[in-house]
Amino acid sequence: MKPELSNPSQGKLLVSEPFLKDYYFKRSVILLAEHGDDGSFGLIINKPIDIKINDVYSDFPRFDSKVYLGGPVKPDNLFMLHTVGEKIDGSIEIMKGLYWGGNIETLKTLIANEEVVPDQFRFFVGYAGWQPKQLDKELEEHSWLVIKEELDQILGVSPESLWKNVLKNLGKDYAQWVNYPLDPILN
Repeated sequence: MKPELSNPSQGKLLVSEPFLKDYYFKRSVILLAEHGDDGSFGLIINKPIDIKINDVYSDFPRFDSKVYLGGPVKPDNLFMLHTVGEKIDGSIEIMKGLYWGGNIETLKTLIANEEVVPDQFRFFVGYAGWQPKQLDKELEEHSWLVIKEELDQILGVSPESLWKNVLKNLGKDYAQWVNYPLDPILN
């Protein structure tokens, strides 16, 4: 199903324009977990880093799950997205079938009892945050597209190819963005 362009709200994706130069946001896809009068909070979902959850938490049960670069704010904090909100107290549903947060001790128990698998989770260091009206300004500057996408098109796609896949799914007007060079001077 083709994604649709939309207004920012919880559960929507922000897709960066091709020439955004910021280290964190270059060719990024951000899942908005919160958007309102107090600002916006999201997680970059297409930038895995070369560590696993057990590298971050030594007391965590063995769990072969990658960690992602969630954004530049609070890089010492760990956040999680998952599909098992009914099993983890304190989880917040941000779109149908996808949750963020929850009780970490419950998660450890579920892992130890082999009731969950790594593919049901994504862990993030840091997050992307915007002050009130800041995201609106960036949208007016055309730094981002806002789209509604289905869960399987978010978690069911290789994170490294997510930015390109989302743009291709939007149709020919945006599919051409995937061929733009990282640096427009090299064009």
